[in-house]
Amino acid sequence: MLDLSGASVPDADVSLMHKDGTQLHSMASDANGEFSFIKILPGSYLVIINAKGFARFTSAEFVVMEKQAYEVPDISLSVATANIEVTVRPADLIAAEQIRAEEKQRLIGVIPNFYTSYVYDAAPLTSKQKFALAARGTFDPVAILGVGFAAGIEQANNSYAGYGQGAAGYSKRFAAKFANGRSSDFLTHAVFPSLLHQDPRYFYQGSGSVKSRLLHAVGSAFFTRSDSGRTVPNYSYLLGDMSAGALSNLYYPAANRGAHLVFTNAAVGLAGRVGGNLLREFLSKRLTTNVPGNGRQ
Repeated sequence: MLDLSGASVPDADVSLMHKDGTQLHSMASDANGEFSFIKILPGSYLVIINAKGFARFTSAEFVVMEKQAYEVPDISLSVATANIEVTVRPADLIAAEQIRAEEKQRLIGVIPNFYTSYVYDAAPLTSKQKFALAARGTFDPVAILGVGFAAGIEQANNSYAGYGQGAAGYSKRFAAKFANGRSSDFLTHAVFPSLLHQDPRYFYQGSGSVKSRLLHAVGSAFFTRSDSGRTVPNYSYLLGDMSAGALSNLYYPAANRGAHLVFTNAAVGLAGRVGGNLLREFLSKRLTTNVPGNGRQ
């Protein structure tokens, strides 16, 4: 018994089978790849050989007569074909698992950090997933507490004086901050990203020089990843921020309304996005719980 190169195949499992499928004898081939069976009754037989790393061999059926010594023709074993199983999973299922991981990410275990993807090649989100993630983030209890805190600062500074002071003034400021934040979140993270097929997340780089990471963080405020994986201008954030600013003219005091409110909110939002990206790139990973990846490797 030889392999394709002509070398002997020792320790192969050799079985002598009756033509009806009954196994009669079994043995291991010797160092020279040889084997023999004795005291065989007349009849029809076949030989089956199993050797590690080789394909299963089954001989042709042969007949052994009484008092006959039968020699099996030379056997050449072929290398076994590797069986590789590839499981292809839908991208939306992979994205769903990654979103669940992102929803566990919190700065110092408290502040939501859902829109930072530490998996650099994360699967694209469906429109439904973009809206679900936006709702999860914008209505998080910690985010609502942040609205209340920001409204308190505006009250203390008498920002938007048209709202007045006291409980009524605070309530108006809270409602305005709440509406402005929720509309901005949904427009920049769900509505426009769905319409324009863009990803609303920040993709943590985490490797390379400080300069390259700095450029990545700042550039991500102006460019983003499309659902097909291309780098495109971040129209979703720009249009979402401008639209949210325009909507704020419906509920801010009359003295503060106008184009300047829209552009002021947009400028503040852009500056906040740049600052937030720098925080995400250089600090957040060390402070965030349940980080599932290490960025770009």
